Amino acid sequence: MKISPVETLFTLLNETALILQEELSITYLEALAETGENLFEGTILQEDVSEFASKKLEKKYNELNVEGFTNEEIRKAFQLVILKGMKESAQPNHQMTPDSVGILIGFLVQKFMTNSAFRMMDPAVGTGNLLTAVLNNQLNKEIDSIGIDVDDLLIKLSYINANLQKHPVEFYNQDSLEPLFVDPVDVVISDLPVGYYPNDVRAMDYELRAENGHSYAHHLLMEQSVKHIKPGGYLFFVVPNGLFESDEAPKLREFFKEKVIIQGLLQLPLNMFQNKNAAKSILILQKKGENIQPPKEALLVNLPSLSSIQAMDKILIQIETWINENKQ
Repeated sequence: MKISPVETLFTLLNETALILQEELSITYLEALAETGENLFEGTILQEDVSEFASKKLEKKYNELNVEGFTNEEIRKAFQLVILKGMKESAQPNHQMTPDSVGILIGFLVQKFMTNSAFRMMDPAVGTGNLLTAVLNNQLNKEIDSIGIDVDDLLIKLSYINANLQKHPVEFYNQDSLEPLFVDPVDVVISDLPVGYYPNDVRAMDYELRAENGHSYAHHLLMEQSVKHIKPGGYLFFVVPNGLFESDEAPKLREFFKEKVIIQGLLQLPLNMFQNKNAAKSILILQKKGENIQPPKEALLVNLPSLSSIQAMDKILIQIETWINENKQ
């Protein structure tokens, strides 16, 4: 049976991470970051690895040339080893954007962004899976990317993910709701972390803060993103289906009315989620600016099962037609 390139690379990353995990007494995900760095640098960077382990690692690295893999093969293999590590560490806030969603947002960015060069930011970049999936779906475009995450291990995995795929990305290891020292961008993409933001003092700087108790982190991240995008720029957010049903929804509606145009809402198929309360949609916003007109009608789509190729093709053609008719 022929082994796919993704499986080949997965096996290498997994086996070398297991060696480093044992040698350095670190977690699997930390070891994965170490082996990814070795692969990128073409040498074993860890000094406190035994000679025997070092030889074993060298042999495995020499069996394979990363240059021979496509970006998508690297991204998928890296994603699979990260998922394995996350299952072991069972950290609920470490959840990866499904492949199909990343590719769909990549398609939307490709169609909405007609200019050949632009700046893009993900304020909750995690392991970089969504960001690199979107970058891999942009054809003949020059993109400066920015990824921000508060978790130092996730941002390290993200940076290795981007390096192996040769994507030039600036990474910032910080709380995205603290002041961001980045120039305004043209596009924001984010699978928004849903939940409460614990820092009530910091939240005071935001219009979308809650009057009582903790504020919603996903609301504040949307506000922060709107603040850092150029007029006319597009924002693509993965949001909970109940976004406009919470106690804070009236304030969010007002904020949207004042600052952005809702271009579309694509509801992801319910069969993607374990229970319907966890179901999500892709929300497409455009920041208001001079001569920016709302579409004749917003793009509202209930997506079919993403594994149904025929049904998806039909929907993608409809989406493309809508964009061609409504995009300014």
